Amino acid sequence: MAPIDTGRVEAAVAEILAAIGEDPSRPGLLETPARVAASYADFFSGLDVDPLEHLASAADLDLPQDKLGELVLLRDIDFRSICEHHLLPFTGVAHVAYVPSRRIVGLGKIPRVVETLASRPQLQERLTEEIAETVNVGLEPDGVLVVLDASHRCVSARGARQVRSTTVTVATRGSLSDPVQRSGVLALIGGVGAGHDG
Repeated sequence: MAPIDTGRVEAAVAEILAAIGEDPSRPGLLETPARVAASYADFFSGLDVDPLEHLASAADLDLPQDKLGELVLLRDIDFRSICEHHLLPFTGVAHVAYVPSRRIVGLGKIPRVVETLASRPQLQERLTEEIAETVNVGLEPDGVLVVLDASHRCVSARGARQVRSTTVTVATRGSLSDPVQRSGVLALIGGVGAGHDG
């Protein structure tokens, strides 16, 4: 995919400002189109990145099958994304767990997967599934569980205006789809739905 066309974004933002009755050339708004274009280049930087690249350095564990660790869990991975319905941000934390089969990856790689997939126009439900599927394909583990807990500006700043409301989504693969196994991991995560600043 080609890099974001910042010139087109700037022109579109100037047109939006004019359409709402503002003067895009007044001092306070003069640099706004360029600022929005720069922020969009950051918000949507994951569009041309394959999240599987972050897992390419996964290493095989040289251990007998019965000596493998039972679970790898990364909690409270901060993320931000843009809701594709209203182009407003949603922010929160991701919790990503997997049960290694043979392959493990550096702990910093999982947050990069989350960041890459979040840096696109998104829906929280789809983002949760995409993270789970990327870990499942990239590491071939026995099981995967992903939980996202996020505040949505389209809920807190417009419409229902539920400022303290958060949305929790869960995706599982393999052994962590089992209700007992899933419950054990959710207990380790703890505090899901406790709320985050949007």
